[in-house]
Amino acid sequence: MQIKDLGLVDYLPTVDAMQSFTLKRQADTEDQLWLLEHSPVFTQGANGDAAHILMDSAIPVVSTDRGGQVTYHGPGQLVVYTLIDLRRAGIGVRQMVTNIEQTVVNLLAQYGVDAYARQDAPGVYVDERKIASLGLRVKRGACYHGVSLNIDMDLTPFSYINPCGYAGMEVIDIRSLGIDITMTEAKQQFVSAFQQQTQLG
Repeated sequence: MQIKDLGLVDYLPTVDAMQSFTLKRQADTEDQLWLLEHSPVFTQGANGDAAHILMDSAIPVVSTDRGGQVTYHGPGQLVVYTLIDLRRAGIGVRQMVTNIEQTVVNLLAQYGVDAYARQDAPGVYVDERKIASLGLRVKRGACYHGVSLNIDMDLTPFSYINPCGYAGMEVIDIRSLGIDITMTEAKQQFVSAFQQQTQLG
């Protein structure tokens, strides 16, 4: 598996690059993980309801082709795009979602945090508060998009929306749990936990 650290990038060109990579994949194309942060942006899922955007702001709202409702991306949030050939790996999209969620749960467990996934609302939670959001798209047997994990960020923009379509959903980051972790450390730990969870690598 190829690991790419893209740094801080804008959303739309990154999605275009993911789509292009996925459409051009061959049977032997190596899977990739893209690790990055996004400039501030609200992203609205393919079947997203505009009613979940509660107020106007200077932050752009961008429609995208992943599943799910609206979420926020910004600096201090680790975004991991999982460009994986599911067909070749022999796993379905539901299992892939579970693998990503469990990766975050395992990463947080290293710090003594009891995080968990929910059947009714994809993502990862700590005490009913959302710490990671997840959305995938599958084309030609391969998935793209992925997960965003809140490390140390301004959480205010989440109050401008119903996060992932859930009114009143509280959102937290790792720093607010009293854990000091750098973005570099988070990237390394995510990759390690993901490879252990999926046996891809």
